Amino acid sequence: MAGELEQPGSRSRQAKYLLRLYVSGSTLKSSLAIENIKRVCEQHLKGRYDLEVVDIYQQAKLARDEQIVAVPTLIKRLPLPLRRLVGDMSNLKKVLFGLDLGMRE
Repeated sequence: MAGELEQPGSRSRQAKYLLRLYVSGSTLKSSLAIENIKRVCEQHLKGRYDLEVVDIYQQAKLARDEQIVAVPTLIKRLPLPLRRLVGDMSNLKKVLFGLDLGMRE
């Protein structure tokens, strides 16, 4: 079906993103990660993302089930493939690459 062919990369530009950010309380690094990922989402995924912030102290079972060993950790559930990013999300190039939104040259 020729009408259903997609341009390379078009899926990531239109797909809905399902993200979960694991943090540890209100530490500086956690606050920075929340601020950074929200900014990235608003600039690059506006209107097509769901971001859930999970405090591992308040939801320890969820963090255990996801096998979170370091925080902050961002998990990109959708679109596939599933990806994990660890850190304060301040390296824009790495975050965009991890979200499959890498800068194309």
